[in-house]
Amino acid sequence: MDDAIRTALHHSQVIDLTTTGRRTGQRRRIEIFLHDDDGRLFITGIPRADRTRDWIYNIAADPSVVVHLKQSILADIPATARVVTDPDERLPLIEVAAKRWGRTDLANMLQHSPLIVLSVDGDTPNHVVDPLHHSPASNI
Repeated sequence: MDDAIRTALHHSQVIDLTTTGRRTGQRRRIEIFLHDDDGRLFITGIPRADRTRDWIYNIAADPSVVVHLKQSILADIPATARVVTDPDERLPLIEVAAKRWGRTDLANMLQHSPLIVLSVDGDTPNHVVDPLHHSPASNI
């Protein structure tokens, strides 16, 4: 991945995300917000207690996705997504999103917001972040 794409990828922004439909096998593209927190890429959304989003089900069935950058640069970036369900891993990421969006319903977001983290082949961040402690790791 070239430096211009890497730099663009690591800006929090609106993107399109393509998943593969779990039942149809067809590609599904949605517009969504990509967060970057110290090199860690993640996507979350507005809390909904009444249902789980289709894109979460699709990622659980097939974690291969495409991130479509469409702001400062146009690029289609293959990635692997992982649904995050562990409350201890969710909390720091949900806190970042809540702060960015000016939300105060952290408990509701923690319980009901979808959350995935993304891994991109060829993306080498400036430092490695320990996902459980959210700080640079010394020996990963």
